Amino acid sequence: MARTCLAVVLAAGDATRMKSSKSKVLHTVGNLPLIAHVTHAAAAAGVDKVALVVGRDAEAVTKAASNGIDIPVSAVEQTERKGTGHAVLMARDIIAEGFDDVVVLYGDAPLIDPGSLKAAITERGNGADVVVLGFRAADPTGYGRLIERDGALVAIREHKDATAEERAIDFCNGGIITFSGREAISLLEAIGNDNAKGEFYLTDIVEIARARDLKCVAIEAPEADMMGCNTRAELADIEQVWQARARHGAMMAGVSMIDPGSVFLSHDTKFGTDVTVEPNVWFGPGVTVGAGATIHAFSHLEGAVVGEGAMIGPFARLRPGTELAERAKVGNFCEIKKAKVGAGAKVNHLTYIGDAVIGAGANIGAGTITCNYDGLNKHLTEIGEGSFIGSNSSLVAPIKIGNGAYVGSGSVVTEDVPEDALAIARARQENKPGRARVLRDKIAAFKARKNNAKT
Repeated sequence: MARTCLAVVLAAGDATRMKSSKSKVLHTVGNLPLIAHVTHAAAAAGVDKVALVVGRDAEAVTKAASNGIDIPVSAVEQTERKGTGHAVLMARDIIAEGFDDVVVLYGDAPLIDPGSLKAAITERGNGADVVVLGFRAADPTGYGRLIERDGALVAIREHKDATAEERAIDFCNGGIITFSGREAISLLEAIGNDNAKGEFYLTDIVEIARARDLKCVAIEAPEADMMGCNTRAELADIEQVWQARARHGAMMAGVSMIDPGSVFLSHDTKFGTDVTVEPNVWFGPGVTVGAGATIHAFSHLEGAVVGEGAMIGPFARLRPGTELAERAKVGNFCEIKKAKVGAGAKVNHLTYIGDAVIGAGANIGAGTITCNYDGLNKHLTEIGEGSFIGSNSSLVAPIKIGNGAYVGSGSVVTEDVPEDALAIARARQENKPGRARVLRDKIAAFKARKNNAKT
């Protein structure tokens, strides 16, 4: 029979060092809350249920933790802060439901890899009663050390309590512990608070288990997996690690990045093969880029679908609701919002397209604006297939430009344009011979009078 596993995720800390009006675990990495990274990793590792220990912003934290996963999340509140062992016991009733394995995770450690979690759970299934995830630190100062003897974990020793010999150990405690569901409550209840802070430390569970002749082991994971966040500076460090992983994954899947370090991805950014991303591009949430597309430098995309072979930028902005069909082009200094741009259509430069549908093969001239907002409501602009919109035109929605229609440059179009029609909507030009010279003379005389008045 398949083993069952409960993840107890600790997310009740006050996080005063973040100096924020919201819970620490609601801050984001890759545009996803820290807590969601943890629960997503748990779900990917095969956990069956999450017991979420919450405090501040409990409702928002629970919602973020539940979003995007298909396993149940049950929240329990911790009103007092008495250490990690006390926090895990807040989930006593859920633990008592009966799981083969219980794994304790931390809501402010978003880099934990599902593979590392799965390895710990597997080790539990292979006969260990307690499994601790550890890492090798280049500088272990300040970390708790994992003390091993003959392949077994015998203790977790805090740095301040360690002997000189123990401090030389570079195998450090990562904080993530998996233990037998059958033994869980008994082990947790045995944790005492006879220490300087009077707190119940989860790490004591190792020596308690050893005293009961239970098998304890430590397995190694990358140090980055254990990175926790207490300050905004640490949040930035975690973001950098996450971004490096995400970029590497994208490049291994067939994306070319000229300067990977200048490209920023979101947790749900999706790429087809043979996509090229130039330097200084930002991908917000909800972006999908089709195969063979090119995203030129200094572009900003969010909530957008980019079709195969499309070209974006440089200096383009795609806002939520943008859908570009194959081979569409959005050029420099263009902004597209909630608009569908058909196959092969071109929005080349200095243009705003919002709340619009642009047909295949249409050409939108420089400086074109869809005037979609009347001060109260947004209205739709429809531009037909193969149509041509001349430069510096304003299309006042709601309006429909027919297939093959032509709008003369500088027009302010307020009525529908039939298919294959030419629309010119601008004042007629009138030339005044000699008036430019008269105007210059008047300006010169005004400036002279002004200068004389000053003197």
